Amino acid sequence: MDWKDMLSRIRADLPEAADEDAMDEDSTVDCTDCKKGTVHVVVEKKGRKGKTATIAEGFQCGDNELQELASELKRKLGVGGSARGGEILIQGECRERLSEILRELGFKVK
Repeated sequence: MDWKDMLSRIRADLPEAADEDAMDEDSTVDCTDCKKGTVHVVVEKKGRKGKTATIAEGFQCGDNELQELASELKRKLGVGGSARGGEILIQGECRERLSEILRELGFKVK
């Protein structure tokens, strides 16, 4: 028996595995609510060794949806960044362009 087979059998016996699947389904349903909230776009320099970062915060969606949105924004802006905890960090100062793209996607931006 392979270690992957053993792991899948153990996971099947755990009651938490079914709950995690249900949570994943709920997060995909909440993706439509993500565009209804207000997003704040802020430029920060503190704690980044002098480098500027643009942060969009206030997203109310699952981590998977947030990762996809961050990926799309980074591609359109041509910069790097990350997404976690309901906020997207974009490298550099691009508040105006980020706000414009978010408005095109249906977000309310402040």
